[in-house]
Amino acid sequence: MEFKVVINDKTGKSYQQNIDSEKFIGKKIKEKIDGSILGLAGYELQITGGSDSAGFPMRLDIEGSGRKKALLSGGVGVKISRKGMKKRKTVRGNTISVNTAQINLKVTKPGSKPLQEFFKKPEEGKE
Repeated sequence: MEFKVVINDKTGKSYQQNIDSEKFIGKKIKEKIDGSILGLAGYELQITGGSDSAGFPMRLDIEGSGRKKALLSGGVGVKISRKGMKKRKTVRGNTISVNTAQINLKVTKPGSKPLQEFFKKPEEGKE
């Protein structure tokens, strides 16, 4: 199963990586994982969210991995324009499954090397 993993650090930078691993399946939002799964030795990462292949976002308060049409008054996946307004929106549950396309992570414990060294872009051919 291939996931697009987006890692955010405390400086505000984001790094993307495509990973082909089934170690994420069954994990929930707010769970902590070891960075060695992604090749980031010494790092500890926390799952903050994600989305499925159709773009529906994951929500912490919806259990399971399926899509649900929830009545929402704010938060992830809904934009409220008036006070007291609620909208029924389709969102995905808080568990990662095979239908998840993107996983968002944040660094909770940094390793010895900065993230920039792991995600260096290859130098373009110098002429």
